[in-house]
Amino acid sequence: MKANREYKNSVFTTLYSDPQRLLSLYNAVSGSQLPVDTPILIATLDDVLFTDWRNDVAFVLDERIVILIEHQSSISGNMPLRLLIYLSRVYEKLIDKDAIYKRTVLKIPKPDFIVLYNGVETFPDEKTLKLSGAYMDIPTGMERLGGSLELEVRVVNINEGRNDAIVKKCQSLYGYTRLVGKIRKNVNAGLSQSDAMTKAVKDCIKEGILEDFLEAHSSEVVNMLTEEWNLERAIFVREQEAREEGEEKGEANGIAKGRIEGKAEGKIEGKAEVARNLLHMNLPLEQIAAATGLTKMEIEALATN
Repeated sequence: MKANREYKNSVFTTLYSDPQRLLSLYNAVSGSQLPVDTPILIATLDDVLFTDWRNDVAFVLDERIVILIEHQSSISGNMPLRLLIYLSRVYEKLIDKDAIYKRTVLKIPKPDFIVLYNGVETFPDEKTLKLSGAYMDIPTGMERLGGSLELEVRVVNINEGRNDAIVKKCQSLYGYTRLVGKIRKNVNAGLSQSDAMTKAVKDCIKEGILEDFLEAHSSEVVNMLTEEWNLERAIFVREQEAREEGEEKGEANGIAKGRIEGKAEGKIEGKAEVARNLLHMNLPLEQIAAATGLTKMEIEALATN
C-alpha cells in the first residue's frame, strides 16, 4: 500500500471547518431553521496517508442526519457515484463495526447530498444528479431485479447573482461568493492572477467581508486560491484545445465519422495532457481522476511515461 500525495485544503474546506459556519450554510441551502446549539460532529474524510479518497465537507447534525457537501467549479457527472463512496467511508467512521452483525436493526443517520457550484460555465440555478443515470442498460428479461439503489445530489449554483435568496441567508457563503466574484472581476480588468487574488482579499477585509477568516488566513488563502485556479484554468484550456483539435481532425477527414472520431481522440489526448500537468503539481490521483475523467490506472501509466 502506498502513501497518497500531499493533499492541500481548499479555501472552501478551510472556511467550513467551523461548525457554526456549517450550520448556517446548511440552514440556508436546506431551508431549515436549526438552532445554533444543534450538536454538530464534523466527519470530513481526512485520513489521506493511505487512501486517495477525500471529500470537501461531511458532518452529522444532531446524530440524525449526515450531510456531505462538495464545492465544484466544474460539475462532474460522476458526483453521485463519488458521494456514494464517500458516504460509505463516513458510515465506517461513525458506526460500531461489530454492530452490523447483530439481529437488531442498526439505526444510522439519514444522508443528504449537496454540491455548490461556482464555475464559469453556464449552469442552471439548480439541478439534480442521480446515480441511476450512470446505470448500464439491463438485458431484456432482467428488468425486475430484486433490489434497487438511488442517490440524488442537489446541485446549487452559488455564483454572484444566482440563488440570492439562499446565498444571502448565510453570511459566510455570501462572503465566499463575493470573494470569488471580486477575483474574477480583477482578472477581467487585466490584473495578473496573483495580483487579482491579493487585491480581492484586501478589498474584502476592508469591506468587512469574511474579515475575521481572511485576516487569520490571508496568505494561506491566496496560496490555496492560486492552486485551485491553476487547476481550474488547466482543465478549461486543455478541454477547449481538445475540442478544437478534434474538430480540425474530423473536418480534415471530410466526413461525419471522421469528425466524431477526431473529437473523441482529441478529447482523450486533452485529458491526458491535463493529467500530466496536474501530476507535476503533485495533486492526489483521486483529485486528478475527478477532474479529467481518467481512471487512476490510466493516470498512473501517464506518471511512468
